[in-house]
Amino acid sequence: MEAYYDAIDLLKGMISRPSFSREEQEVADFLQYRWEKAGHPVKRKGNNLWIIAPGFDWNKPTLLLNSHIDTVRPVNGWMKDPFLPEESNHEKLYGLGSNDAGASVVSLYEAFTILSGKNQPYNLLFLASCEEEVSGKNGLESVLPELPPIHFAIVGEPTGLQPAVAEKGLMVLDCVSKGQSGHAARDEGINAIKLAMKDIEWFNTYVFPEQSDFLGPVKMSVTMIHAGTQHNVIPDICEFTVDIRTNEYYSNEQLFELIRENVGCEITARSFRLNSSRTELHHPFVERARLLGKQPFGSPTLSDQALMAFPSVKIGPGTSVRSHTANEFIYLPEIREAIDTYMRLLEGLVL
Repeated sequence: MEAYYDAIDLLKGMISRPSFSREEQEVADFLQYRWEKAGHPVKRKGNNLWIIAPGFDWNKPTLLLNSHIDTVRPVNGWMKDPFLPEESNHEKLYGLGSNDAGASVVSLYEAFTILSGKNQPYNLLFLASCEEEVSGKNGLESVLPELPPIHFAIVGEPTGLQPAVAEKGLMVLDCVSKGQSGHAARDEGINAIKLAMKDIEWFNTYVFPEQSDFLGPVKMSVTMIHAGTQHNVIPDICEFTVDIRTNEYYSNEQLFELIRENVGCEITARSFRLNSSRTELHHPFVERARLLGKQPFGSPTLSDQALMAFPSVKIGPGTSVRSHTANEFIYLPEIREAIDTYMRLLEGLVL
């Protein structure tokens, strides 16, 4: 019970300090102070904080517990103060970041504290990272080179405490179709919009052959388009953007090359960093989760799992549908259940 009440107190402290992506210093300062006061040797890089459990042994595998301290900005529609942690009679705690992912941060921290007080068959490392909501390069990605080799990671995100064993990746393409300008009243010029329409139709209809049992097919969505300068000029340039959600069968680099072979427009990927991930059902953590009645699933939403080159599972209190919404909240019993679930999943786990 002490761990539960400490988690609630920590979460209220996080909510009361704005921690937008790339602006997390105040909440990072608060957590560092609290964790050092509790006796933990906290390491810090930027606004990322991590703690290595005592008794590190290079002969043991290393297990990472990770969640993020940054939040999105408040959306329209809040009827409460997003930075005032408010409890309701229905055991709800309202506040920005309460669900995504403050509840995971504090639950993982409490589980880390308990687990690190006992000898485990693995090294244990807890990392509270920043810039997750913007996939920033100064978040988890910047810290990984500072850490010992990781064998497995738990990523705290609101999943209803069900294990996401697969996660879709993301690649964004900026596309340019080039034609030739001319007067709209005469039969001249090459309309870049017409050229783009052919490629847009391909993006909207093509299905890559490899489909995932958990993540389904690769999903391509044309989400932005811009062309033309005035009504009587045939446009020579049409620019459009494609949002691509990948499955584990294709790396972003592979998809980029396959797409380039099939379209006539010029394509530029904003990044290849955010790949899909998958941990097999026979992994010891997943097997233990299934024995506890948990249902593995594939997650369509992006997290820092995309930056992990080692096996990982996303699991945490709350639900994704509450994330990035007005009047965001967490049910307080979900935090108690999360601490207990993490303990049952990780105590004595042999990786």
